[in-house]
Amino acid sequence: MSVHPHFTRTHTDDLMAFVQASPSPYHAVASAAERLEKAGFRQVQETDSWDGAAGGRYVLRGGAIIAWYVPEGARPETPFRIMGAHTDSPNLRVKPRPDMGTAGWRQIAVELYGGPLLNSWLDRDLGLSGRLTLRDGTSRLVSVDRPLLRVPQLAIHLDRGVNDNGLALDKQRHMQPVWGLGKASDGDLIDFLADEAGVAGSDVVGWDVMAHDVQPPAYLGRDRELLASPRMDNLLSVHAATAALAAVAGQDLAYIPVLAAFDHEENGSESDTGAQGPLLGNVLERSVHARGGDYEHRQRALAGTVCVSSDSGHAVHPNYVERHDPTHHPRANGGPILKTNVNQRYATDGSGRGIFTAACERVGVPFQHFVSNNAMPCGTTIGPITAARHGITTVDVGVPILSMHSARELSGADDPYLLASALKSFIES
Repeated sequence: MSVHPHFTRTHTDDLMAFVQASPSPYHAVASAAERLEKAGFRQVQETDSWDGAAGGRYVLRGGAIIAWYVPEGARPETPFRIMGAHTDSPNLRVKPRPDMGTAGWRQIAVELYGGPLLNSWLDRDLGLSGRLTLRDGTSRLVSVDRPLLRVPQLAIHLDRGVNDNGLALDKQRHMQPVWGLGKASDGDLIDFLADEAGVAGSDVVGWDVMAHDVQPPAYLGRDRELLASPRMDNLLSVHAATAALAAVAGQDLAYIPVLAAFDHEENGSESDTGAQGPLLGNVLERSVHARGGDYEHRQRALAGTVCVSSDSGHAVHPNYVERHDPTHHPRANGGPILKTNVNQRYATDGSGRGIFTAACERVGVPFQHFVSNNAMPCGTTIGPITAARHGITTVDVGVPILSMHSARELSGADDPYLLASALKSFIES
Protein backbone atom coordinates (compact mmCIF):
# COMPACT_ATOMS: atom_id res chain seq x y z
CA MET A 1 0.00 0.00 0.00
CA SER A 2 1.34 3.41 -0.90
CA VAL A 3 0.55 5.43 2.21
CA HIS A 4 -0.72 8.87 1.29
CA PRO A 5 0.78 11.35 3.80
CA HIS A 6 -2.40 13.43 3.91
CA PHE A 7 -4.66 10.51 4.82
CA THR A 8 -2.14 9.15 7.32
CA ARG A 9 -1.61 12.42 9.13
CA THR A 10 -5.30 13.30 9.10
CA HIS A 11 -6.06 9.99 10.80
CA THR A 12 -3.18 10.28 13.28
CA ASP A 13 -4.08 13.88 14.10
CA ASP A 14 -7.58 12.69 14.92
CA LEU A 15 -6.16 9.86 17.02
CA MET A 16 -4.14 12.39 19.00
CA ALA A 17 -7.28 14.45 19.62
CA PHE A 18 -9.15 11.28 20.63
CA VAL A 19 -6.49 10.29 23.16
CA GLN A 20 -6.32 13.81 24.57
CA ALA A 21 -10.09 13.85 25.05
CA SER A 22 -10.07 10.35 26.61
CA PRO A 23 -8.05 10.36 29.85
CA SER A 24 -10.27 7.62 31.35
CA PRO A 25 -12.31 4.71 29.94
CA TYR A 26 -15.49 6.70 30.61
CA HIS A 27 -14.21 9.58 28.51
CA ALA A 28 -13.02 7.15 25.82
CA VAL A 29 -16.49 5.69 25.24
CA ALA A 30 -17.97 9.20 25.23
CA SER A 31 -15.41 10.22 22.57
CA ALA A 32 -16.21 7.13 20.48
CA ALA A 33 -19.95 7.77 20.82
CA GLU A 34 -19.49 11.36 19.67
CA ARG A 35 -17.79 10.20 16.47
CA LEU A 36 -20.44 7.55 15.84
CA GLU A 37 -23.25 10.06 16.37
CA LYS A 38 -21.77 12.19 13.60
CA ALA A 39 -21.93 9.12 11.34
CA GLY A 40 -25.65 8.67 12.07
CA PHE A 41 -25.54 6.18 14.94
CA ARG A 42 -27.95 6.56 17.84
CA GLN A 43 -27.74 5.39 21.42
CA VAL A 44 -30.15 2.71 22.67
CA GLN A 45 -30.75 1.86 26.30
CA GLU A 46 -30.46 -1.69 27.58
CA THR A 47 -33.71 -1.19 29.50
CA ASP A 48 -35.69 -0.31 26.35
CA SER A 49 -37.05 -2.60 23.65
CA TRP A 50 -35.05 -2.61 20.41
CA ASP A 51 -36.26 -2.60 16.84
CA GLY A 52 -34.63 -4.40 13.94
CA ALA A 53 -34.58 -1.53 11.47
CA ALA A 54 -31.49 -0.78 9.44
CA GLY A 55 -29.03 1.75 10.83
CA GLY A 56 -26.34 2.30 13.42
CA ARG A 57 -26.83 1.88 17.16
CA TYR A 58 -24.65 1.77 20.25
CA VAL A 59 -24.90 0.84 23.92
CA LEU A 60 -22.87 2.48 26.67
CA ARG A 61 -22.20 0.78 29.97
CA GLY A 62 -19.58 2.35 32.22
CA GLY A 63 -16.27 2.28 30.38
CA ALA A 64 -17.52 -0.03 27.61
CA ILE A 65 -19.26 0.61 24.30
CA ILE A 66 -20.84 -1.88 21.89
CA ALA A 67 -21.83 -0.36 18.53
CA TRP A 68 -23.20 -2.04 15.42
CA TYR A 69 -24.54 -1.17 11.99
CA VAL A 70 -27.46 -3.14 10.49
CA PRO A 71 -27.39 -2.83 6.68
CA GLU A 72 -30.52 -2.84 4.55
CA GLY A 73 -31.75 -6.35 3.94
CA ALA A 74 -29.96 -7.93 6.91
CA ARG A 75 -31.58 -11.18 7.96
CA PRO A 76 -31.82 -12.64 11.47
CA GLU A 77 -29.04 -15.13 10.65
CA THR A 78 -26.71 -12.53 9.07
CA PRO A 79 -23.24 -13.02 10.63
CA PHE A 80 -21.31 -10.34 12.48
CA ARG A 81 -17.86 -8.94 11.85
CA ILE A 82 -16.59 -7.83 15.26
CA MET A 83 -13.71 -5.49 16.07
CA GLY A 84 -12.70 -5.99 19.71
CA ALA A 85 -10.56 -3.63 21.79
CA HIS A 86 -10.30 -2.25 25.31
CA THR A 87 -10.61 1.24 26.76
CA ASP A 88 -8.55 0.91 29.95
CA SER A 89 -4.83 1.46 30.50
CA PRO A 90 -2.55 0.77 33.50
CA ASN A 91 -2.47 3.73 35.85
CA LEU A 92 -2.90 5.02 39.41
CA ARG A 93 -6.47 5.03 40.76
CA VAL A 94 -7.88 6.99 43.67
CA LYS A 95 -8.78 4.99 46.78
CA PRO A 96 -12.10 5.29 48.71
CA ARG A 97 -10.40 7.41 51.39
CA PRO A 98 -8.07 9.49 49.27
CA ASP A 99 -6.94 12.31 51.56
CA MET A 100 -3.65 11.57 53.28
CA GLY A 101 -0.45 13.35 54.19
CA THR A 102 3.05 12.91 55.58
CA ALA A 103 5.65 15.34 56.94
CA GLY A 104 3.69 18.44 55.92
CA TRP A 105 2.87 17.23 52.40
CA ARG A 106 -0.73 16.71 51.28
CA GLN A 107 -1.03 13.49 49.30
CA ILE A 108 -3.62 11.39 47.48
CA ALA A 109 -3.97 7.69 48.29
CA VAL A 110 -3.86 5.67 45.08
CA GLU A 111 -4.07 2.00 44.14
CA LEU A 112 -2.16 0.51 41.21
CA TYR A 113 -4.38 -0.54 38.31
CA GLY A 114 -3.25 -3.17 35.83
CA GLY A 115 0.49 -3.57 35.35
CA PRO A 116 1.96 -0.06 35.05
CA LEU A 117 5.67 0.56 34.55
CA LEU A 118 5.99 2.31 37.91
CA ASN A 119 9.11 4.33 37.14
CA SER A 120 7.35 5.94 34.16
CA TRP A 121 4.93 7.64 36.56
CA LEU A 122 7.66 9.34 38.58
CA ASP A 123 8.34 13.08 38.27
CA ARG A 124 5.55 13.46 35.73
CA ASP A 125 2.80 16.11 35.80
CA LEU A 126 -0.46 14.28 36.40
CA GLY A 127 -4.12 15.25 36.18
CA LEU A 128 -7.18 13.39 37.43
CA SER A 129 -10.12 12.06 35.44
CA GLY A 130 -13.00 9.62 35.65
CA ARG A 131 -16.57 9.71 36.85
CA LEU A 132 -18.42 10.82 39.97
CA THR A 133 -21.56 8.97 41.06
CA LEU A 134 -24.31 11.15 42.53
CA ARG A 135 -27.02 10.40 45.09
CA ASP A 136 -29.70 10.19 42.41
CA GLY A 137 -27.83 7.36 40.72
CA THR A 138 -26.53 9.40 37.79
CA SER A 139 -22.87 9.94 37.06
CA ARG A 140 -20.86 12.94 35.94
CA LEU A 141 -17.62 12.88 33.99
CA VAL A 142 -14.77 14.87 35.49
CA SER A 143 -11.39 15.75 34.04
CA VAL A 144 -8.72 17.98 35.55
CA ASP A 145 -6.34 18.15 32.61
CA ARG A 146 -3.64 20.30 34.16
CA PRO A 147 -0.68 19.61 36.48
CA LEU A 148 -2.27 18.59 39.77
CA LEU A 149 -0.31 15.62 41.14
CA ARG A 150 3.26 14.38 41.10
CA VAL A 151 4.99 11.23 42.36
CA PRO A 152 8.42 12.60 43.30
CA GLN A 153 11.44 10.34 42.96
CA LEU A 154 14.05 10.23 45.70
CA ALA A 155 17.08 12.41 44.92
CA ILE A 156 20.21 10.55 43.87
CA HIS A 157 22.02 12.08 46.84
CA LEU A 158 19.78 9.98 49.11
CA ASP A 159 20.00 6.84 46.94
CA ARG A 160 23.60 6.81 45.69
CA GLY A 161 23.43 3.32 44.22
CA VAL A 162 20.27 3.74 42.18
CA ASN A 163 22.06 3.88 38.83
CA ASP A 164 24.11 0.77 39.63
CA ASN A 165 21.68 -1.34 41.63
CA GLY A 166 18.42 -0.40 39.91
CA LEU A 167 15.40 1.51 41.13
CA ALA A 168 13.41 -0.38 43.77
CA LEU A 169 9.91 1.01 44.36
CA ASP A 170 7.61 -0.10 47.15
CA LYS A 171 4.13 -0.09 45.58
CA GLN A 172 2.48 1.18 48.75
CA ARG A 173 5.01 3.64 50.19
CA HIS A 174 6.64 5.13 47.12
CA MET A 175 3.75 5.68 44.68
CA GLN A 176 1.50 8.08 46.60
CA PRO A 177 1.48 11.43 44.76
CA VAL A 178 1.70 14.87 46.39
CA TRP A 179 -0.72 17.64 45.52
CA GLY A 180 0.04 20.37 48.03
CA LEU A 181 1.32 21.42 51.43
CA GLY A 182 -0.34 21.42 54.83
CA LYS A 183 -2.57 19.08 56.77
CA ALA A 184 -4.75 16.59 54.93
CA SER A 185 -8.48 16.88 55.55
CA ASP A 186 -11.11 14.24 54.74
CA GLY A 187 -13.25 15.26 51.79
CA ASP A 188 -10.82 17.75 50.26
CA LEU A 189 -10.20 15.86 47.03
CA ILE A 190 -13.80 14.92 46.34
CA ASP A 191 -15.01 18.45 47.11
CA PHE A 192 -12.39 19.72 44.67
CA LEU A 193 -13.40 17.27 41.94
CA ALA A 194 -17.10 17.94 42.51
CA ASP A 195 -16.47 21.65 42.04
CA GLU A 196 -14.57 20.91 38.82
CA ALA A 197 -17.54 18.84 37.60
CA GLY A 198 -20.09 21.50 38.59
CA VAL A 199 -21.83 19.50 41.31
CA ALA A 200 -22.02 19.73 45.09
CA GLY A 201 -19.53 17.65 47.02
CA SER A 202 -22.31 16.47 49.33
CA ASP A 203 -24.07 14.90 46.32
CA VAL A 204 -21.10 12.67 45.44
CA VAL A 205 -21.46 9.18 46.90
CA GLY A 206 -18.93 7.28 44.78
CA TRP A 207 -16.12 7.77 42.33
CA ASP A 208 -13.97 5.98 39.77
CA VAL A 209 -11.10 8.43 39.35
CA MET A 210 -7.57 7.93 38.06
CA ALA A 211 -4.38 9.84 37.37
CA HIS A 212 -3.34 10.63 33.82
CA ASP A 213 -0.32 12.21 32.16
CA VAL A 214 -1.23 15.74 31.08
CA GLN A 215 1.48 15.95 28.40
CA PRO A 216 -0.39 15.77 25.08
CA PRO A 217 0.45 13.31 22.29
CA ALA A 218 3.12 14.51 19.88
CA TYR A 219 4.94 13.57 16.71
CA LEU A 220 8.54 12.63 17.43
CA GLY A 221 11.75 12.44 15.44
CA ARG A 222 13.56 14.40 12.76
CA ASP A 223 10.96 13.46 10.17
CA ARG A 224 8.02 13.30 12.62
CA GLU A 225 7.59 9.62 11.68
CA LEU A 226 6.94 8.47 15.26
CA LEU A 227 4.07 9.10 17.68
CA ALA A 228 4.60 9.53 21.43
CA SER A 229 1.40 9.31 23.44
CA PRO A 230 -0.18 8.13 26.67
CA ARG A 231 -2.76 5.30 26.62
CA MET A 232 -1.80 4.08 23.16
CA ASP A 233 -2.49 0.64 24.65
CA ASN A 234 -5.29 0.48 23.73
CA LEU A 235 -6.98 3.71 22.65
CA LEU A 236 -5.15 3.44 19.33
CA SER A 237 -7.24 0.33 18.55
CA VAL A 238 -10.47 1.81 19.93
CA HIS A 239 -10.02 4.84 17.69
CA ALA A 240 -9.15 2.74 14.61
CA ALA A 241 -12.19 0.49 15.09
CA THR A 242 -14.47 3.47 15.67
CA ALA A 243 -13.19 5.16 12.50
CA ALA A 244 -13.66 1.95 10.51
CA LEU A 245 -17.23 1.45 11.75
CA ALA A 246 -18.21 5.06 11.07
CA ALA A 247 -16.71 4.81 7.56
CA VAL A 248 -18.87 1.82 6.48
CA ALA A 249 -22.18 3.17 7.80
CA GLY A 250 -24.61 3.37 4.89
CA GLN A 251 -22.87 0.75 2.75
CA ASP A 252 -24.47 -2.37 1.39
CA LEU A 253 -22.71 -4.97 3.55
CA ALA A 254 -22.84 -8.76 3.69
CA TYR A 255 -22.13 -8.73 7.44
CA ILE A 256 -23.20 -6.69 10.45
CA PRO A 257 -20.09 -4.80 11.61
CA VAL A 258 -19.65 -4.44 15.38
CA LEU A 259 -17.35 -2.41 17.62
CA ALA A 260 -16.84 -4.02 21.04
CA ALA A 261 -14.61 -1.86 23.25
CA PHE A 262 -14.42 -3.35 26.75
CA ASP A 263 -13.15 -2.08 30.09
CA HIS A 264 -10.93 -3.95 32.59
CA GLU A 265 -8.78 -5.86 30.10
CA GLU A 266 -5.69 -4.87 32.04
CA ASN A 267 -6.81 -6.78 35.13
CA GLY A 268 -8.45 -9.86 33.67
CA SER A 269 -11.71 -8.65 32.03
CA GLU A 270 -13.88 -10.08 34.82
CA SER A 271 -16.56 -7.42 35.22
CA ASP A 272 -19.93 -6.45 33.82
CA THR A 273 -18.10 -4.22 31.32
CA GLY A 274 -15.24 -6.63 30.59
CA ALA A 275 -14.85 -9.21 27.85
CA GLN A 276 -15.53 -11.98 30.39
CA GLY A 277 -18.96 -10.47 31.07
CA PRO A 278 -22.22 -10.96 29.16
CA LEU A 279 -22.44 -7.53 27.50
CA LEU A 280 -21.35 -8.46 23.97
CA GLY A 281 -23.31 -11.71 23.93
CA ASN A 282 -26.44 -9.94 25.13
CA VAL A 283 -26.18 -7.27 22.44
CA LEU A 284 -25.62 -9.80 19.65
CA GLU A 285 -28.54 -11.94 20.82
CA ARG A 286 -30.89 -8.98 21.16
CA SER A 287 -29.88 -7.75 17.70
CA VAL A 288 -30.86 -11.13 16.24
CA HIS A 289 -34.17 -11.16 18.13
CA ALA A 290 -34.93 -7.56 17.08
CA ARG A 291 -34.77 -8.74 13.46
CA GLY A 292 -37.26 -11.53 14.15
CA GLY A 293 -34.76 -14.29 14.90
CA ASP A 294 -34.77 -17.07 17.48
CA TYR A 295 -32.15 -19.36 19.05
CA GLU A 296 -31.55 -21.15 15.76
CA HIS A 297 -30.94 -17.86 13.92
CA ARG A 298 -28.56 -16.73 16.66
CA GLN A 299 -26.49 -19.90 16.41
CA ARG A 300 -26.34 -19.64 12.64
CA ALA A 301 -25.24 -16.01 12.89
CA LEU A 302 -22.48 -16.81 15.38
CA ALA A 303 -21.29 -19.77 13.30
CA GLY A 304 -20.44 -17.32 10.49
CA THR A 305 -19.10 -14.58 12.76
CA VAL A 306 -15.45 -13.52 12.94
CA CYS A 307 -13.81 -11.25 15.54
CA VAL A 308 -10.60 -9.29 15.12
CA SER A 309 -9.21 -8.55 18.58
CA SER A 310 -7.03 -5.47 18.19
CA ASP A 311 -4.53 -4.64 20.93
CA SER A 312 -1.07 -3.13 21.00
CA GLY A 313 1.92 -5.45 20.54
CA HIS A 314 5.68 -5.22 20.92
CA ALA A 315 7.85 -3.59 18.29
CA VAL A 316 11.43 -4.85 18.28
CA HIS A 317 13.39 -2.76 20.80
CA PRO A 318 16.75 -1.53 19.50
CA ASN A 319 18.36 -1.71 22.95
CA TYR A 320 16.95 -5.13 23.89
CA VAL A 321 16.88 -7.09 20.64
CA GLU A 322 17.69 -10.30 22.53
CA ARG A 323 14.31 -10.15 24.31
CA HIS A 324 12.48 -10.74 21.02
CA ASP A 325 12.09 -13.84 18.90
CA PRO A 326 15.09 -13.80 16.53
CA THR A 327 12.98 -14.38 13.40
CA HIS A 328 10.09 -12.04 14.28
CA HIS A 329 11.03 -8.37 14.58
CA PRO A 330 7.96 -6.18 14.07
CA ARG A 331 8.99 -2.63 13.20
CA ALA A 332 7.29 0.71 13.51
CA ASN A 333 5.44 1.82 10.36
CA GLY A 334 5.60 -1.72 9.02
CA GLY A 335 1.85 -2.20 9.31
CA PRO A 336 -0.32 -4.12 11.81
CA ILE A 337 0.94 -7.32 13.39
CA LEU A 338 -0.73 -10.73 13.42
CA LYS A 339 -0.18 -12.22 16.90
CA THR A 340 0.26 -15.95 17.29
CA ASN A 341 0.75 -18.12 20.36
CA VAL A 342 0.22 -21.87 20.16
CA ASN A 343 -0.71 -21.97 23.86
CA GLN A 344 -3.73 -19.76 23.14
CA ARG A 345 -2.53 -16.60 24.82
CA TYR A 346 -3.61 -15.21 21.44
CA ALA A 347 -6.58 -16.67 19.58
CA THR A 348 -5.11 -16.56 16.07
CA ASP A 349 -5.09 -19.80 14.11
CA GLY A 350 -4.56 -20.56 10.42
CA SER A 351 -8.12 -19.74 9.36
CA GLY A 352 -8.19 -16.47 11.25
CA ARG A 353 -4.81 -15.54 9.87
CA GLY A 354 -6.15 -16.16 6.38
CA ILE A 355 -9.14 -13.89 6.95
CA PHE A 356 -7.06 -10.97 8.19
CA THR A 357 -4.38 -11.50 5.57
CA ALA A 358 -7.04 -11.29 2.85
CA ALA A 359 -8.42 -8.07 4.39
CA CYS A 360 -4.97 -6.48 4.35
CA GLU A 361 -4.15 -7.62 0.83
CA ARG A 362 -7.49 -6.36 -0.49
CA VAL A 363 -6.48 -2.77 0.29
CA GLY A 364 -2.72 -3.14 0.02
CA VAL A 365 -1.94 -2.80 3.75
CA PRO A 366 1.39 -4.40 4.74
CA PHE A 367 1.31 -6.63 7.80
CA GLN A 368 3.80 -8.35 10.07
CA HIS A 369 3.93 -11.40 12.33
CA PHE A 370 4.55 -11.48 16.07
CA VAL A 371 5.39 -14.35 18.39
CA SER A 372 7.09 -14.15 21.77
CA ASN A 373 10.60 -15.32 22.47
CA ASN A 374 10.26 -18.87 23.84
CA ALA A 375 12.20 -17.86 26.95
CA MET A 376 9.80 -14.98 27.74
CA PRO A 377 6.22 -15.23 29.02
CA CYS A 378 3.57 -14.17 26.51
CA GLY A 379 0.90 -11.62 27.31
CA THR A 380 -2.73 -12.07 26.35
CA THR A 381 -5.75 -10.11 25.13
CA ILE A 382 -9.53 -10.26 24.94
CA GLY A 383 -9.10 -12.53 21.90
CA PRO A 384 -9.01 -15.93 23.64
CA ILE A 385 -11.81 -14.81 25.99
CA THR A 386 -14.03 -13.78 23.08
CA ALA A 387 -13.32 -16.97 21.14
CA ALA A 388 -14.07 -19.24 24.12
CA ARG A 389 -17.07 -17.34 25.49
CA HIS A 390 -18.93 -16.94 22.19
CA GLY A 391 -17.52 -19.80 20.13
CA ILE A 392 -16.48 -17.58 17.24
CA THR A 393 -13.41 -17.47 15.04
CA THR A 394 -11.06 -14.84 16.47
CA VAL A 395 -7.76 -13.42 15.29
CA ASP A 396 -5.43 -11.23 17.38
CA VAL A 397 -3.81 -8.23 15.72
CA GLY A 398 -2.46 -4.82 16.73
CA VAL A 399 0.06 -2.08 16.19
CA PRO A 400 3.66 -2.61 17.35
CA ILE A 401 4.78 -0.12 19.98
CA LEU A 402 7.65 0.50 22.39
CA SER A 403 7.33 1.15 26.14
CA MET A 404 4.07 -0.77 26.52
CA HIS A 405 2.38 -0.01 29.88
CA SER A 406 4.48 3.10 30.34
CA ALA A 407 2.76 6.37 31.14
CA ARG A 408 3.90 7.35 27.64
CA GLU A 409 4.27 4.92 24.74
CA LEU A 410 5.78 5.10 21.26
CA SER A 411 4.56 3.91 17.84
CA GLY A 412 5.05 4.66 14.18
CA ALA A 413 2.95 7.58 12.99
CA ASP A 414 1.70 5.66 9.92
CA ASP A 415 0.59 2.50 11.72
CA PRO A 416 -2.69 3.83 13.18
CA TYR A 417 -3.97 4.60 9.67
CA LEU A 418 -2.80 1.23 8.35
CA LEU A 419 -4.63 -0.58 11.16
CA ALA A 420 -7.83 1.39 10.56
CA SER A 421 -7.64 0.65 6.84
CA ALA A 422 -7.22 -3.07 7.52
CA LEU A 423 -10.15 -3.08 9.96
CA LYS A 424 -12.36 -1.26 7.49
CA SER A 425 -11.51 -3.83 4.82
CA PHE A 426 -12.27 -6.65 7.26
CA ILE A 427 -15.78 -5.42 8.12
CA GLU A 428 -16.83 -4.37 4.62
CA SER A 429 -15.51 -7.38 2.66
